[in-house]
Amino acid sequence: MTGPDGLPPLREVIRAAGLSAKKSLGQNFLLDLNLTRRIARARGRLEGVSVVEVGPGPGGLTRALLMEGAGKVVAIERDERCLGPLEDIAAAYPGRLEIVSADARDVDYEALPVGAPARLVANLPYSVGTPLLIGWLKSDPWPPWFDSLVLMFQREVADRIVAAPGGKDYGRLAVLSQWRTDPRILFSLPPDAFTPKPKVASAVVKLVPREHPEPSCDIGMLERVTAAAFGQRRKMLRASLKQVMPDPEALLTKLGLDPRARAETLQISDFCRIANALRKR
Repeated sequence: MTGPDGLPPLREVIRAAGLSAKKSLGQNFLLDLNLTRRIARARGRLEGVSVVEVGPGPGGLTRALLMEGAGKVVAIERDERCLGPLEDIAAAYPGRLEIVSADARDVDYEALPVGAPARLVANLPYSVGTPLLIGWLKSDPWPPWFDSLVLMFQREVADRIVAAPGGKDYGRLAVLSQWRTDPRILFSLPPDAFTPKPKVASAVVKLVPREHPEPSCDIGMLERVTAAAFGQRRKMLRASLKQVMPDPEALLTKLGLDPRARAETLQISDFCRIANALRKR
């Protein structure tokens, strides 16, 4: 029995390779080809597009990307057990799949053999999803090497990415994501969609870079300010920001911000103003 691409069903591939999802790597395999093709199409047509895929595992999403017409896929996989199944896919799509055996956290993405801008697509392990996203958001120069990010997260992380000021989910991740990109949750997936079944639901998020984020701000300083402000979110800003400045109350007052306010009440533009003022100091 073969799939629509002439390759064996993914469940059979996993069985033949003796693959079992490693908890240490945060692996949960997505086997439904209809779902993987839906993720592949999330940013639009793929004909001739270069795609960087992070954490392909045995290649379910990889196959969907190639079936949907991606001109080239560069797949970054840390688990050496998955390299054999990925090589079988590469043989079925000559010249269109390149496999990079590496930890995604250590990769120089701008040096990958893809044309710019490329599209980044990933079913991210829960344990490294947020650090990877922040790393991509800090890409320099900006606009970045990618034209979009289509990423799968735990649903609660997805909610934090798109959260508005004033709510419990609003925090550093929302500020960084929404300042540099336009993020949107596309759809959710229940635990039953994965093997093994995780304890929580997942969601696919699309993030499209803003060419000129406004107001202008240094991303490194913005990260420092938001990390301090939300690291002690129950405290007033005049207390939480002491980690990054000696007299936060004076600076906040000068900017027209209430030193007694808490981080979740500030707009993204307010954090940018604080970061800019701190950088000048």
